[in-house]
Amino acid sequence: MPDIEEVLGPEGILSRNLPGFSWRPQQQEMAEAVAEAMAGRERLVAEAGTGTGKTFAYLVPALLSGRKVIVSTGTRNLQDQLFQRDLPLLKEALASPVKVALLKGRANYLCLHRLELALLDPRGHRREVARHLRQVQQWSHRTRTGDIVELAELPEETPVWPLVTSTSDNCLGSECPAYDRCHLVEARRRAQEAEIVVVNHHLLCADFSIRDEGFGELLPAADAYVIDEAHQLPEVASTFFGVSVGTRQFLELCRDTRAEYVKEAGDLPKLLEQVDHLEKAARDFRLAFGEDGQRGAWEEVAGDPDVGRGLEYLRRELETLHGMLDAVSGRGKGLDSCRDRALGLMALLERICDEEGGAEVRWFEVHTHSLRLTSTPLEVAGLFREQMACHPAAWIFTSATLAVGESFEHFQRQMGIEEARTERWDSPFDYRRQALWFVPRGLPRPSAPDYTERVMETVLPILEVSRGRAFLLFTSHRALQAAARWLEGRTELPLLVQGSAPRAELVERFVEAGNAVLLGTSSFWEGVDVRGEALSLVVIDKLPFASPGDPVLKARLDAIRRRGGNPFTEYQVPQAVIALKQGAGRLIRDVTDRGVLVVCDPRLLQNAYGHTFLDAMPDFARTRELEQVLEFFGHAS
Repeated sequence: MPDIEEVLGPEGILSRNLPGFSWRPQQQEMAEAVAEAMAGRERLVAEAGTGTGKTFAYLVPALLSGRKVIVSTGTRNLQDQLFQRDLPLLKEALASPVKVALLKGRANYLCLHRLELALLDPRGHRREVARHLRQVQQWSHRTRTGDIVELAELPEETPVWPLVTSTSDNCLGSECPAYDRCHLVEARRRAQEAEIVVVNHHLLCADFSIRDEGFGELLPAADAYVIDEAHQLPEVASTFFGVSVGTRQFLELCRDTRAEYVKEAGDLPKLLEQVDHLEKAARDFRLAFGEDGQRGAWEEVAGDPDVGRGLEYLRRELETLHGMLDAVSGRGKGLDSCRDRALGLMALLERICDEEGGAEVRWFEVHTHSLRLTSTPLEVAGLFREQMACHPAAWIFTSATLAVGESFEHFQRQMGIEEARTERWDSPFDYRRQALWFVPRGLPRPSAPDYTERVMETVLPILEVSRGRAFLLFTSHRALQAAARWLEGRTELPLLVQGSAPRAELVERFVEAGNAVLLGTSSFWEGVDVRGEALSLVVIDKLPFASPGDPVLKARLDAIRRRGGNPFTEYQVPQAVIALKQGAGRLIRDVTDRGVLVVCDPRLLQNAYGHTFLDAMPDFARTRELEQVLEFFGHAS
């Protein structure tokens, strides 16, 4: 096999054979560091600035290593890109025989048994759901992978997907009548046989938390783990190392029990009556929490009499259903599975509502039609450290945003990575020529009641001279909606507002329009890649500090305070720095891109911690003069 320089060097295989490929010393250096870590089963934490080409910098060593490598990404979009575009390109260029496989979580695969149950549901479905169900049924006869991404004509949020995919709760495993045709089992078999397996952080952490059997036998066999978009890993790990239960799970249990009853019983009307009682109890429990949009610590509502009565009612009806299902044990695999699920839900309610542990925070989140209760670990460092010890392999963590300044201490502390080689490669882009960073004068502090209005007054003339082509990124939905209302009628530029359509559709419309203004919150701060003139202006309303009212954040800050640390400098500032770097990273995506970054928050220059943000940002040209911004676009147009 060739070495790294023979592939990625200035006269290498990719320079000769891959159209559009250009040699980047940073990419080659990173690839060599990754190859060394894989060979020595070492830990590497690497930040690679935008444009470095970090994807090839870890895929090339993986293909050349001759080892079993698991690549984990932060998003399913990147997962699909790696498997469908990047790996095939490299395999062809290198004439590599290495087997690769794509493995997603079970919710991404059609479950043939669940599809059959949905079609048998005695209560029927709403017209739109029934239409989508027929489309899924037709597709089920022609798909080879069962990956629901193939059925692109269905909206991501359609209620049909939970009906026709499985969870670890409702999967029947090897007892399933459709087991020999199971798409998930087949995907796992392909992953077992492959040398490179592309997964995502959710699947990796779900396996680590022993939440989902079947993928686990892959992990001990891996020689190397590459964690891309690693800055997202602490939050994902917190989710999966905790436990959660929601009213939707109770309603799904009710629906499945009805469907299995039709298949396997049919002579126990009392059972169906009890299902109705449990369904009402779950809905009443949600109503006890009041309006949607709330998020708080369990302790805030644990003493509320309405919540207490709702919880007792839910528990009583769940226990009764479990008893009735237990009494008909053996009637059928489906009903037995429902009995086990009822028992599992009883245990989850007990753990979250009754067991108070100092290492976890218990909290609730209210949505329009559902409620979720969660117990989240205050930190995952020890848990993840144990997983790395259980899987002695090379561990490579990489992202465009892992360091705060020159230091990786914040990320390493979060993930329990004490000993590791750390490396940073700056972007090859000429930021001082390509980009201008503007911090406006005269804006009030973000706490001012008219702050968003003042921001928009400052930004509007820039939007006009940039001819739209702008992302306006906000730290809250409230500010986003206020800005959207303010802009209506004040500009003729097309406005695209997060929530009015799926994210991918909004980005597509943004690029097609050529002069649009897209207003977004957190989901648009990262993972959005718009190259060329379509995006020439990024505006950030405030430094992205997380809401201090968030129950998980509050508990983590209290824990740092209790041990004598400073939660603001140890946690809040580093998290906000990484988020700001992500937001700013939307602007320059290619060597030919040009644009202006506007960060409106005056605290950046007024507060002592501002230098931490300034030192961590890309080396853009900087100004406080609006005239220079207008002049920049005058030259660009």
